[in-house]
Amino acid sequence: ILADTERFNEAAGLPIYKVTETPRGDGGMHYRGAARMGIMALRWREVPVNWVAPRWLEHIRLFETGPLASLTARLLFEPEGAATRFSVEVEAAARNFFGEVLLRSGFFPATERMYHRQAQAADAFLRGAGDEPFSYVAPQPASSAKAKADAIAGRIEASGHGHGHAAELVAHLFRAQEVELQHMRPLRFARDRGLNPRQIVELFLQATKDGLLQMRWDLLCPRCRISKAAVSALDDLPKGAHCGTCNIDYDADFSRNVELAFSPAPAVRDVAAGAYCLFGPGSTPHIRLQVAVGAGQTREEAADLAPGRYRLRTLEPGPELEIDHEGGPFPSIRLEDRAVAAGPLPEAGRVRIENRSARDLVAIIEDRPWVRDALTADRVTSLQAFRDLFSDQVLRPGDEVSVRRIALLFTDLRGSTALYNAIGDSAAYHLVREHFAFLAGIVRDHNGALVKTIGDAVMASFTDPADALSAGLAIQESVDAFNGEQPGEAIVLKLGLHEGPAIAVTLNGRLDYFGATTNLAARLQGESQGGDIVISESMAADPGVAARIKGMAQRREAAKLKGFEDPVAFIRLGRIAP
Repeated sequence: ILADTERFNEAAGLPIYKVTETPRGDGGMHYRGAARMGIMALRWREVPVNWVAPRWLEHIRLFETGPLASLTARLLFEPEGAATRFSVEVEAAARNFFGEVLLRSGFFPATERMYHRQAQAADAFLRGAGDEPFSYVAPQPASSAKAKADAIAGRIEASGHGHGHAAELVAHLFRAQEVELQHMRPLRFARDRGLNPRQIVELFLQATKDGLLQMRWDLLCPRCRISKAAVSALDDLPKGAHCGTCNIDYDADFSRNVELAFSPAPAVRDVAAGAYCLFGPGSTPHIRLQVAVGAGQTREEAADLAPGRYRLRTLEPGPELEIDHEGGPFPSIRLEDRAVAAGPLPEAGRVRIENRSARDLVAIIEDRPWVRDALTADRVTSLQAFRDLFSDQVLRPGDEVSVRRIALLFTDLRGSTALYNAIGDSAAYHLVREHFAFLAGIVRDHNGALVKTIGDAVMASFTDPADALSAGLAIQESVDAFNGEQPGEAIVLKLGLHEGPAIAVTLNGRLDYFGATTNLAARLQGESQGGDIVISESMAADPGVAARIKGMAQRREAAKLKGFEDPVAFIRLGRIAP
């Protein structure tokens, strides 16, 4: 909590500021901040923060105007039994006579009181005695804004998408710090409160539809994870962007770098744009270590890095390296002009970084599950609530965006022609519509979305293959109950599932998917006999799917499918005919 420098600085009363990036001759960046503090116009050079999570951080500002020449804060966190000892060292140098007076008067005692106050607030929060982690007083909302928000909360709950949490969201909008509201992530909101992620995404979507929130699509740099373009509608999304910090051009990818985020509607609470801290472990929790290493120097730090996948890179443009860390000593890091290499293992609990280049560099170790709280475009566009509420959120005609992985489910009625002949067109039409609603409900409950209907068939998308399989199993398990509620003929469903990469496009006015993954999923449905489920071998190999089908009746088969040169192997689950 105390290492979240953006929230800390806002709570401490420091001003929000604007950031300017100026390229350096060596390809890196100078970062400059500008803000007003009372009658003073402050400008400074922001030195990238150094830190090793969760041990320490160091923040330095070099001022170009104002009473101070420099300001450095070092925060140290040390385990002490079941608690943590938090200590701070602050250094400041005067820039002029007024700075001398400031530093020799109440500057340091006031700074100490500020840190002590925020540490006490964080301690109370962790003990359950406080509602917020920092001592912060939100601006008092206008009575009209509060009444408007409360009325919207009522409409959200009436829609069925509130799930009993609309009032909690409203309270958060009026109570939270600005830095929490500039870029709201529903998955983080859900995780912090132990709530159902899909339900909270539905809450945020409905809140946007009803005017409580506004949405924005961020095109994140795949290297530094910073947004380099933001738009309010998918059809305004650029095909790519340039990151000056990393000096790379990159394309939009629904699975990797297109994220949907939210902020309060200005009529509810107007949130200022800008930064309270440009760098920090709270703003970039996926970065576990960020330290400056001079040209030709070696730096060693105590660090605890859990087993997992990490990326080694520099803040400056340059190469990178991904490694799988199995625990124990972490490989030493060699930074060279054209490569990042993993070297010999130092002792456990320490990280050694060698800068073999001719320039000063900032070394970074980041873990890979950064996407945990990011509502990427592939996830949200595969939710039924998004499809229902924002059917107009589509790509420009002719545009296409990569989706690294999506699971697709196709269903169809077995013997639909005979069904129409048996009960007549009108009754069959009604039955087909009812069966669409039946399928949509199950797909939604399993974190998926109906992409489209094709005659009597349905195409649904899921981010997680295990969710797609669970939906397919639920459909086949529930179809008898559905038939029991319908007069006349019973329906039998054929199901096919496959997962893999795809291309997102706009087709017939809706967001759709195109490519070999889509074609194979549709062809596998054609191999279903009805009452069973046919899944591809690659989908069966997914860990979540494999765990679910273990012990189920299944048979491996292969067939020549239209559009595929070689016979395609697949797994048949459920009712297997002799």
